[in-house]
Amino acid sequence: MGVFTYETEFSSVIPPPRLFKAFILDVDNLIPKIAPQAVKCAEIIEGDGGVGTITKITFGEGSQFGFVTHKIDGIDKDNSVYSYSLVKGDALSDKIEKISYETKLVASSDGGSIIKSTSNYHTKGDVEVKEEHVKAGKEKASHLFKLVEGYLLANPNEYC
Repeated sequence: MGVFTYETEFSSVIPPPRLFKAFILDVDNLIPKIAPQAVKCAEIIEGDGGVGTITKITFGEGSQFGFVTHKIDGIDKDNSVYSYSLVKGDALSDKIEKISYETKLVASSDGGSIIKSTSNYHTKGDVEVKEEHVKAGKEKASHLFKLVEGYLLANPNEYC
């Protein structure tokens, strides 16, 4: 088994506490509401929303995937850090055991946020995951993030 790590960083005009509430803590409700073509629904299979919670995400009609199941590995609200792992679903190929993600929101000098994301691809055998293979997923995640950011800008009284 190998582990391949990819890091991304981008910025937002939304401050970390507000962005964390919307993009991390309530994402399972917010994304189906603002982007039902991307995510049809999210349902908790086990747990209470905290560490160890297992959620099934069912993708919208336009997605190439049907569903994924993820498990929350850590939530640090004080430091705006969230980690989870994709553990099941058709987004995982027969070559990938799981994908672990960590997202950290840091305050930027302009009052917004810097979003730091790390992805760890845990492969089966000696398979190598190249960055070009994860590029499409990064672009989709970036698009969803921009939808959340736009929603927060258009609705300044939500997630305060």
